[in-house]
Amino acid sequence: MSTEKNKQLIQHRAELMNRHDLEAALAMFHPDYQDHNAPPPGLPSGIEGDKLFFTMLLNAFPDLEVRIEELIAESDRVVERLILGGTHEGMFMGAAPTGKRVIWGFINIYRIAGGKVAEVWSEGDHLGLMRQIGLIPPPQATR
Repeated sequence: MSTEKNKQLIQHRAELMNRHDLEAALAMFHPDYQDHNAPPPGLPSGIEGDKLFFTMLLNAFPDLEVRIEELIAESDRVVERLILGGTHEGMFMGAAPTGKRVIWGFINIYRIAGGKVAEVWSEGDHLGLMRQIGLIPPPQATR
């Protein structure tokens, strides 16, 4: 696929996530898909782990929105810089609902093969999210 088609694939995945069509978004993954990030505790890796995680995420943030800030493609790779946002209305990673609107950023690097997502490497602002929902207290001011 061309780099433009690869970018369109990732853009379409974000659109599906914004419609909360998890099944269609996960159908865009290659059967041998590899997520090179450690899954959250208790979740398997691969497509099944992503399905469980995103189901948990959508239950915790039912108005979850994905906003792509930038897509860069070269060869079979697409780099995506995005912002996620939603209202914390359900349990998430042990945090009771706060009712707060939260946002956090991610950078994903995808490898595309045969028109599907074959691999992903991600870096996200997990600390910022955990602070916003009260799992980690903010730093104390020192004088």
